[in-house]
Amino acid sequence: MKKDMGKTKVVFQVWKGLHDDVIALFPEEEAEHGFCNSYEHVGQHGSADYSLVISRTRPATPAKYEALRQELESIGYDLEIRARRTYGKH
Repeated sequence: MKKDMGKTKVVFQVWKGLHDDVIALFPEEEAEHGFCNSYEHVGQHGSADYSLVISRTRPATPAKYEALRQELESIGYDLEIRARRTYGKH
């Protein structure tokens, strides 16, 4: 759970293909091996290769990511939703 960490930049994406699951990428939160942190309903927190995930997903609409946004805020995130990462990070 996140507490008193300020705003967390997040990019919401939808996996291409058979399932339409939403993934939240935290491009400024470094995980192991230069990856960034991520979050999904199933599996929850994990690390992700930002560029690879972007290549295999499409931007999520607000209606599509709303449930995941609410879940993240319920565990303490204060989100700053972005369309893409800030370059120079991961």
